Amino acid sequence: MGKKKVLSEGDIQNQMVYPSQGEVLGVVTKLLGFDRIMVKCQDGKERLCRIRGKMKRRVWIRENDVVLVSPWDFQADNRGDVTWRYTHGQAETLRKKGYITV
Repeated sequence: MGKKKVLSEGDIQNQMVYPSQGEVLGVVTKLLGFDRIMVKCQDGKERLCRIRGKMKRRVWIRENDVVLVSPWDFQADNRGDVTWRYTHGQAETLRKKGYITV
């Protein structure tokens, strides 16, 4: 079993993930520790979000990062999962296209 290659921001520059049905964009407002963060979402709600296990060790999330949130089926207004973090260049592209208003 070999080491898994960790992708840097330069390697994933060409991948662009747009929000699909049931997903919402948001901006990280507070890091709460372990795998939890507070995210101000585009639908006007602030959610306590969990960083998925796949992302936990591969992607570093900081305050003011733009992330893609998948709200839970229950407690959809309060909780969600972070499924993607956008690079700064990708976040600017989303702002220019009107996906992000914050």
